[in-house]
Amino acid sequence: MDPGGAPARCRLLLAVCWVVAAGTAAEAEVLPPPSNLEYSFIQICTLNWTWSPPENISSSCDLEYSSDIVIGEVPQDKREWSKSRFRVTDMFLNEEMHFKVRSECKHNNASKPSRWAEKSLPLKGIPGTAAVDLSCVWHNLEYMVCTWRPGENASSDTNYTLFYWFDGLKNHKKCSNYSVHQGIFGCIFNLSFPKVTNTYPAISILIRDDSEEIRPVCASKNPTTLVKPATPRQVTLSKINDRIHVEWSRSDTFPKNCLFYEVEYHNGDLDTASIIKVENTSMSIPSVDPNSKYTFKVRANPKPECYSSKLYSDWSEEKSIGEKTDSTFYVVLIIAIPLIVAVSTIILLVYLKRLKILILPPIPDPREILKRMFGEQNEDSQSCAKDDSVNAYDRLIKEEEIHSLILTETPAYANSEKEN
Repeated sequence: MDPGGAPARCRLLLAVCWVVAAGTAAEAEVLPPPSNLEYSFIQICTLNWTWSPPENISSSCDLEYSSDIVIGEVPQDKREWSKSRFRVTDMFLNEEMHFKVRSECKHNNASKPSRWAEKSLPLKGIPGTAAVDLSCVWHNLEYMVCTWRPGENASSDTNYTLFYWFDGLKNHKKCSNYSVHQGIFGCIFNLSFPKVTNTYPAISILIRDDSEEIRPVCASKNPTTLVKPATPRQVTLSKINDRIHVEWSRSDTFPKNCLFYEVEYHNGDLDTASIIKVENTSMSIPSVDPNSKYTFKVRANPKPECYSSKLYSDWSEEKSIGEKTDSTFYVVLIIAIPLIVAVSTIILLVYLKRLKILILPPIPDPREILKRMFGEQNEDSQSCAKDDSVNAYDRLIKEEEIHSLILTETPAYANSEKEN
């Protein structure tokens, strides 16, 4: 053997070993994706995604999985590495939903994540027909009211139906108490839990139509964010010395110490109101004005340590105590007194003028008297002259008539004498 060839053969053998090791390491870094990715419906709006380990993986590989939900190409809820081979997710029906999962061998950190295994949930119905603007309020921990508007492409006779489910119900339930007001749909269903409960399950809501043309829509609601207390009742006011005591009833549906209250009051003489926050169902206002009227109203709000809701109850009916001086009377009086004085002055002036005429009649002007006297005589003479001219004319007419009569009768009389 050639003694100089041994080192060369060793170097060649070492290079081959490195190539094999590198190839093995490269194969270890690239894992195949999980297989048999499927989904199944657990309840309305709830899916269970399952998958199998990658094929041809060594038993020594400590497999873990990472999954992600993509809605319209936007990642929504990514879950980091876990050994579980299933995942329960909410269902999105109004937008295209993709679920993807990948694997990685965690043994000695010898591999990188595999490619994603993906599966999509097909869309149903015509776009723009799904219900929109879904809003729900949990009233006094007793019942929930949900409202929504029809989709812009939905027909006017679309008959939306609401279904709901939460962990604890065997099967989903259908809401039957529907209403439609000014194009807004609404439905009310009972929803209550024991008062000792500290955690509340999410409420899954599905709104769909029997027609396949209407696209269904799903939503998951956290009920603690939807809590709205009832309006405080039995608000009573009492006055003791210079203090006003306010008291109201506590809601029986809420656990103790899970509500705080706001009391708004204002003095009748002032336009601004004051608000006081209290945790009990009573309060007192000291040093009140005995000659003023005070008005109170109360509302409730859940405490953050019990619920995540920021919804206040409606204000209670206003209650008043004390007497407020009516300024309206003085305003009317201020306006009426000058008016009465002015009218009375005018009437008095008119009356005094008439009284003066009766007591001191005006002295006639002699010139006016003479003017009227001579004016009347002239008028009489003129009228007399006029009458004389008329009478003379009449007499002239009558004389002419007589002369004509005489002339007519004379020839007849002469002829008769001749015959005789």
